[in-house]
Amino acid sequence: MIRFENVGLRYGMGAEVLRDLTFAIEPQSFQFLTGPSGAGKTTLLRLIMLSLRPTRGLITVFGRDASTIDKDALTAMRRRIGVVFQDFRLLDHLTTYENVALPLRVMGREERAYRAEVVELLRWVGLGERMHVAPQVLSGGEKQRAAIARALIMRPELLLADEPTGNVDPSLARRLLRLFIELHKSGTSVVIATHDLGLMDQFDQARRLVLGEGRLHVYD
Repeated sequence: MIRFENVGLRYGMGAEVLRDLTFAIEPQSFQFLTGPSGAGKTTLLRLIMLSLRPTRGLITVFGRDASTIDKDALTAMRRRIGVVFQDFRLLDHLTTYENVALPLRVMGREERAYRAEVVELLRWVGLGERMHVAPQVLSGGEKQRAAIARALIMRPELLLADEPTGNVDPSLARRLLRLFIELHKSGTSVVIATHDLGLMDQFDQARRLVLGEGRLHVYD
């Protein structure tokens, strides 16, 4: 699904912040991406989601060399990757339902064709009673679940989550982790960037990708 071969990244003329990254993300896999603050977890996620290009090396995404993908193909490929951002990125002038449905609206789909799908997904993440309220009245955990639902509405083959439990209490973190595990069981590959060792210990079947000093170590 995703393959990195000797990938390096530097900003400007500075030293490489990531170097010699070689690893693969297989279909229907689950992995935690971890490492100390500033190690480059978010940067690596940006490379995977094709919003950042490497300085050197080869990134293959769904069997294609990322460096040769044109703009239209890149847009289509990004739709196969769902992303849950650390800061949620919900739009305050839209309801929870409208935020989750937004990717489908952008694609030009009519509401009558997707309404039932959005409602079902909101119920699945526990927001069935909150779908018509604005983000300002949602709790941090509810905002996180809305962000997860928005990432899932396109039925991505790969889901990337950047510190999805960083702003919630341990009980809610466990609930969110269960959502990701259920998603994984349904066939989606999952990558969760986190520094929470306790969270990772709750699902010890997951592979761990550990970033440190610009290099990546893989523990199956």
